[in-house]
Amino acid sequence: MNEKQQTISKSVSVTGVGLHTGVVATMTFVPAPANHGYKFQRVDLPGQPIVDADVDNVVDLSRGTTIEQNGARIHTVEHTLAALVGLQIDNVLIQLDGPEPPIMDGSSIKFVDALIEAGTEEQNAYRNYFEVPEYVHYKNMDTSTEMVALPLSDYRLTVMVDYNSTVISSQHASLNDITLFKDDIASCRTFVFLHELEALYKQNLIKGGDLTNAIVIVDRKVEDGELDHLSQLLNKPKVSVDESKGILNNVDLHYPNEMARHKLLDLIGDLALIGRPIKAQILAARPGHAANVALAKKIKKLIKSGKGNIPQYDPNKAPVFDINQISQLLAHRYPFQMIDKIIALDENSVVGVKNVTINEEYFVGHFPGNPVMPGVLQLEAMAQTGGILVLTSVPDPDNYWPYLIGIDACRFRRNVFPGDTVIFKCEFTSPMKRGIVKMSGRGYVSGQLVCEADMIASLVKKK
Repeated sequence: MNEKQQTISKSVSVTGVGLHTGVVATMTFVPAPANHGYKFQRVDLPGQPIVDADVDNVVDLSRGTTIEQNGARIHTVEHTLAALVGLQIDNVLIQLDGPEPPIMDGSSIKFVDALIEAGTEEQNAYRNYFEVPEYVHYKNMDTSTEMVALPLSDYRLTVMVDYNSTVISSQHASLNDITLFKDDIASCRTFVFLHELEALYKQNLIKGGDLTNAIVIVDRKVEDGELDHLSQLLNKPKVSVDESKGILNNVDLHYPNEMARHKLLDLIGDLALIGRPIKAQILAARPGHAANVALAKKIKKLIKSGKGNIPQYDPNKAPVFDINQISQLLAHRYPFQMIDKIIALDENSVVGVKNVTINEEYFVGHFPGNPVMPGVLQLEAMAQTGGILVLTSVPDPDNYWPYLIGIDACRFRRNVFPGDTVIFKCEFTSPMKRGIVKMSGRGYVSGQLVCEADMIASLVKKK
């Protein structure tokens, strides 16, 4: 999995009919800055409103996932989002001149092809993974649906579908490496059972559906007169079915388990609405859009709780700033330079590392026989970490002094001892105004919170 965020190198467009609305629309993928995420924009509406691809914006789950925000609605977002996740593209503005992305062939492959054509561009920001820290479970007794997310330092998904059908009995599909999405999952098409077809039309759905963008599974005997009715319904001169295949117009499957693979594709797209790339093992039995979104909401709730939001430190990875680069930004020097590495940095947050050793002079008197890092120096190290964030937010950091001018809600949760590695994370809590900025800061040792504070910093121009 990628470490750095990515966007696309240039804009690229696709055009086609929407599956449920039947409206022809052009969808354009546009490069976006770091930490932008996935956002849709209805360029056909007054004011061109933005719709965040966020699970909190889901408003309808009728045979697809629909989101709405700022008076604008986007239908059937899952195939588009799956393509972006599958290619590990993090930041894109998706412009639409209609209410629904084109269905194309019923899969994600046309979006994948377009995005590959556009190319990718690495950005100067690390991917903000959420590593699921504990067992997350969703179950619906009425549909016999069950889904879990398990802790894992990777992203893997397994789907099982089980239908009371001679064509599809039980199928499994797995994706153990997200880089294989393009080859193994992206081309798998949406499907519908024949007995559902007319009901969907009566519900005013699948207006853009036909045999070029969906697999119709024939799960019962069909009479000749009914085939004529279906040809009118699907606007086809003739439809047929080979009972041995059980698929309308005898469409060839891309894989024997194409239906399960498409369910996995949908799952990837729906889980993108969490808003962050995740690391987890996802196991899903009989998933659907409602269940996918329910699981996404549970994971997002876990993110909001703060669990799993602890920065991870891998000493084998190259730092963003080493000690020499830190010295070029900060004026502090021995014995008051408190940060050894910067391991993550983007427009809104920074993560720094402090290696605590017995050789630090303050341990001589604090305390003999019981060396403890002073809380005020923990706070100083946190402030220096925040200083890096503040200075890198301006184009000419050499011309400024960062000063700590306010501290609030400061707490020290446990002692810090020689041999500890303290990981400090600071985040902007408000935009900079007239050189004043607010930040929240936290320090962790071995995943345990040791200190926290809200800070106010002032960026003062050197005379």
